[in-house]
Amino acid sequence: MGKVTPREFDCLLWASEGKTDWEISVILGISRSTVTKHIVSAREKLGAVNKPHAIAMALRIKLLR
Repeated sequence: MGKVTPREFDCLLWASEGKTDWEISVILGISRSTVTKHIVSAREKLGAVNKPHAIAMALRIKLLR
């Protein structure tokens, strides 16, 4: 399992709060496609099959609280 970058963490954190990729892009001041890329990258590093699974994995390993 690779280390999640700070920006990947930010995207996962906001996703765990129920924010859409578009909402996260507005909050972080980046494009929606960049948010998607960060979440996909984090998902791959966590070994998750989709965004909800990545959030669950991040919670399980106490990356998110």
